Amino acid sequence: MVGADILSGLNEAQRRAVTSQARQVLVLAGPGSGKTRVLTYRIAYLIALQGVRPYQILAVTFTNKAAREMQTRVERLLQMERLPSEIWLGTFHATCARMLRREVKYLPLDQNFVIMDADDQLAIVRRAIKDLNISDKLYRPTTVHAAISHAKNNLLLPKEYPVRSYRDEVILRIYERYQQVLQDSNAVDFDDLLLWAYRLLLENPQVCENYQRRFAHILVDEFQDTNMAQYALLRLLNGRENSLFVVGDEDQSIYRWRGADYRNVLRFEEDYPAREKVLLEQNYRSTQTVLDAARRVIDRNPHRTAKHLSSARGESGERIILYEAVDDYAEAAYVVDTIERLLAAHRAKGSDFAVMYRTNAQSRLLEEAFLRAGLGYRLVGALRFYGRREVKDVIAFLRLAQNPADEISLARVINVPPRGIGDKTLVALQLAARQAGLAAGEVLLDLGRRGGESPFWKAFSGRSVIPLADFGALLAGWHESAAALPLPTLFDRILVDTVYHEYIDDESDEGKDRWENVQELRKMAYDFQERGLSAFLENLALVSDQDTMDRNPEQEVPTLLTLHAAKGLEFKQVFIIGLDEGLLPHNRSMDDPEEMAEERRLFYVGITRAKDNLYLVRASQRSSYGSFEPTEPSRFLEDIPENLLQPQGVLRSVLRRRSPSFFGGTQAYPSVSRREQAAPQAAPVIVRRFQPSMRVRHPSWGEGIVLESKVVDGEETVDVAFASVGFKRLIASLAGLEVL
Repeated sequence: MVGADILSGLNEAQRRAVTSQARQVLVLAGPGSGKTRVLTYRIAYLIALQGVRPYQILAVTFTNKAAREMQTRVERLLQMERLPSEIWLGTFHATCARMLRREVKYLPLDQNFVIMDADDQLAIVRRAIKDLNISDKLYRPTTVHAAISHAKNNLLLPKEYPVRSYRDEVILRIYERYQQVLQDSNAVDFDDLLLWAYRLLLENPQVCENYQRRFAHILVDEFQDTNMAQYALLRLLNGRENSLFVVGDEDQSIYRWRGADYRNVLRFEEDYPAREKVLLEQNYRSTQTVLDAARRVIDRNPHRTAKHLSSARGESGERIILYEAVDDYAEAAYVVDTIERLLAAHRAKGSDFAVMYRTNAQSRLLEEAFLRAGLGYRLVGALRFYGRREVKDVIAFLRLAQNPADEISLARVINVPPRGIGDKTLVALQLAARQAGLAAGEVLLDLGRRGGESPFWKAFSGRSVIPLADFGALLAGWHESAAALPLPTLFDRILVDTVYHEYIDDESDEGKDRWENVQELRKMAYDFQERGLSAFLENLALVSDQDTMDRNPEQEVPTLLTLHAAKGLEFKQVFIIGLDEGLLPHNRSMDDPEEMAEERRLFYVGITRAKDNLYLVRASQRSSYGSFEPTEPSRFLEDIPENLLQPQGVLRSVLRRRSPSFFGGTQAYPSVSRREQAAPQAAPVIVRRFQPSMRVRHPSWGEGIVLESKVVDGEETVDVAFASVGFKRLIASLAGLEVL
């Protein structure tokens, strides 16, 4: 295909992009439109037909996988066994590292500098906080590191860090110490690779000019995911005479939390007014029905270039299934039942299916439904639910409450959260236990119950025995409570005693996700409050045993993944579950227009992963600690025209009761006002007698404090924390509560 034939496999828009003679080219590529194809053909075109020398080309992308794929395709097009090494083709970070090592004499580093990974970076932040004698409770390492990373992504060294408050001043001090530790270690972090490369070019004009002369052609993949540092670096490298060819899609920018800024697409258009803009709108993946639905969803977002996606398959395709389940358990069951039915009818194979969701915690019910059905599955982009660190921690605490002799669980959580029990102390504990012929947990129980009178007290040096005795006291309390308290109350007591919420949720998105996973496990405890702790742990053990079966990526099994992890993938059959307000869009986005726009882009990405069939699934109510809470359909569903949808499940009966306007015009759901007009006559208003913080007395359990009061199915229910028995959820009219 070398020569003129190299362009024969391109459509008109792709050919226009590949052969553009403009100095700056912006290619906005809709999903499934051949984005990677255009980039690879552009490189091959420059070398084979334009006489560009390989060393004049710089191509950057975001993942090593994408870089390898691009290299393989170019080699195939040029019929080369291996692409010339003179081409710089790789990720942004790899490219910057290569540049820094070549120009290290301009930097406060040696050529053999090391790159600290994420764990190393957090360890250095912790060390800086400790060195400065700052409280890591007030300044959590993950939060501080996020602030430092944000500053670097905006090209700010410590001397330029803006100080607007006392907290900013403290973070600046930590930032300064953090950088000093890195420099003393001859090290950089990931953000430094971009920041130092930018500083190198900005502060050394001759070096910058050398790279500008070399890289006459710069190509960028996934341009919508660049941050400010990357964009500024590209502008410096590009200069005035070079060719800058960027490919992206602002509608697929879903990594704002990582610093990605889709507005770089707008900046590109403003900074290069003579640029050529090419739209790739022909889709080679999905049916027209799927594309029409996706377009109606994304067209609501501002600050974007409208794209009229058309399917190259020449078919409308089947209507989108819109299924409303009675609850979240039925939601998971519907997904698995549908997959089973299609597999049994030989209409699909396992690898054709993907089930997508907004948060990792949503995978729990899905995994259980697959396991009950005996269907294999593959979890992408996250650990399986029961394998996540925070879930394993809490399960370990519960196992110890039932069986203090469980050495594996004890070793896992004896210092979680950190309580001053190091490796040497743990070894001393195990030695004392062996000498006494006991389990380590039994020694802890004795220390916790008898304190200084325990015969084991003198087996430990100095003050190391105190944290052991403190943990032993906690363990003794849990062990005694395991037989006396309801499982949810025991669960809550362990979380409170260990201060686990504060430990796991550091106010970052990851911390909030981890806490959501703990809350998901807590919901399960309510399902077992009648059967007790032993049945709960036995159930978990059975699920975990099945969960360890081999799931080779090549197996013909359905894939479970978050919407964020779905980008770049495609499947014949796609389920998107949890289409409720608060889940998608997530409740954290409700007060921020930019966050809401990204949630809409996330849904758009999910829709456009589907090749043949799309299932949009929601639940009319979701389980919440022993009861069910009603939900509202996602606002995004309102944008999909009625003629593209095939309603199923509870929704069909609901539709028959609503006004004809429910599916009128182009909306799948009415506006709020129309919903109110279509609703049946309002039920009588229930006056809540109890309010949060009220002190109350129960005939059997004594005094307590009201945590929450709500109306469920026409009855006021009250959540009360009692000093004697812990948390209880009561029906107010039957509880006999007295307000104090």
